[in-house]
Amino acid sequence: MPWQPTNNVEQDRFDKLQRWLEAGVNPYPTRVERTHTTQAAIDAFEQTENQENPEPIMVTVCGRVVRQNVKGKIYFGHIEDGAGRLQLMIRIDALGEETFGLLKQNLDLGDFVQATGTMMRTKTGEVSVQVTAFTLLSKALSPLPVIKERTLDDGTVERYGAFSDTEERYRQRYADLAVNSDVRHVFRIRAKIIRAIQHFLDDEGFIEVETPILQPIYGGAAARPFTTFHNQLHQQLFLRISFELYLKRLLVGGYDGVYEIGRDFRNEGVSFKHNPEFTMLELYQAYTDYNGMMAITERLMQSVTLNVIGTTQFTFKDYQIDFGGTWQRITVREAIRRYLEIDYADYPTAAELEAAAREAGVQLAPNQNRGKIIEHLLGEVEQRFIQPTFVTDYPIDISPFAKKLDADPTHVERFEIYIAGMEMGNAFTELNDPRDQEARFDEMAQLYKADDDDATPIDEDYLNAMRYGMPPCGGLGIGVDRIVMLLTNRHTIREVLLFPHLRARE
Repeated sequence: MPWQPTNNVEQDRFDKLQRWLEAGVNPYPTRVERTHTTQAAIDAFEQTENQENPEPIMVTVCGRVVRQNVKGKIYFGHIEDGAGRLQLMIRIDALGEETFGLLKQNLDLGDFVQATGTMMRTKTGEVSVQVTAFTLLSKALSPLPVIKERTLDDGTVERYGAFSDTEERYRQRYADLAVNSDVRHVFRIRAKIIRAIQHFLDDEGFIEVETPILQPIYGGAAARPFTTFHNQLHQQLFLRISFELYLKRLLVGGYDGVYEIGRDFRNEGVSFKHNPEFTMLELYQAYTDYNGMMAITERLMQSVTLNVIGTTQFTFKDYQIDFGGTWQRITVREAIRRYLEIDYADYPTAAELEAAAREAGVQLAPNQNRGKIIEHLLGEVEQRFIQPTFVTDYPIDISPFAKKLDADPTHVERFEIYIAGMEMGNAFTELNDPRDQEARFDEMAQLYKADDDDATPIDEDYLNAMRYGMPPCGGLGIGVDRIVMLLTNRHTIREVLLFPHLRARE
């Protein structure tokens, strides 16, 4: 059924649309003829304004009407495009009485227009376009979701407030972006962050690659996948939960360093830092280890912040974070011992460690293996790590792709990155012995049931790749969305995703 107005405001706009049509105006024309953005028009005028007898600056600008006021036979309006805002001044004699009247009576806030004219500065000092030709580009049938529109004493109609319904902002991100300039700024920063990551890694000698999103065997992380089916191939496939195993295949193939920035998909819960699909950076480098990954993490994050915000220091929530210098390091065992006063080395079995944790007041799901209990205990103290921190040396039974510590084969060379109490990334000295890797797959199969979130399917093709010889290497994964949260001071992942996943409406 064709759309129909649902309230008086939409009906009024629909009636105005009909009047444009009756006047022979196409309210959605095919062509535009923009010569300048709003900011480019202002810059062009100001560069010549103080010259003696400057040539007139003729422009054609386009944008959304965000403010308007009619004073007798003069129309003043502000339009906004991606570059900024600019005032239009339209006199009745420039357009003619009929066209001016049509504009005066039927142009609304939110409409897109094109205006051609000469740049000038008004008596109040505002750079403006003195319009000689005007075109409606797109009639807005619904008003943008601002709190209110008001008419000032001088007759100006303006919008004020903000689109503040959080749930609706996420559902209608297009409207959120249209009315909240600070939201547009967040996603400009996001784009700059991704470019800065790419430039840094390119300069470090890495090659950017793309690996399959649809995979016959998911792996590289402990997570529940989304499952789909390819009809032509009669094959069950999974949306990837990680890029890891495909990227490491490329080291076998002869690349010294590869990286990918892209989407992962995990069929799990949502929270302020979790969305079912999210953006990850993963990189793998030959002839290094987790110490090398710590060094490259520091340089990467320092480079990104300097290039995006001009400093390594920034505010997140109530914290003053500094990415500069050498980041602090602490082992998993020391972190739990320091903040929970539990030394898990004193409790060699899962049952003993579970009892000690409960005695310390930690709530645990029953019958977990020892590694998962240690991981849970670390989760109890992660909020302590405000400044950038590498938490190192994890139990082997929750780290199937990392090399063992030489001094302690029950632990591996792995670290996680914590900033502002939030886990940001994960890294290993990557396992490159195919015999050890196969044994780890088998051990994980024994530890976890096939339908367990932590189950790790055996990837025979990956093992086959390793048998051709994989160089010693380090690997790193960092959540891009969480970097954006930090550098834009946004406290939920939904604020930094253009279209976050939401529950269906009731």
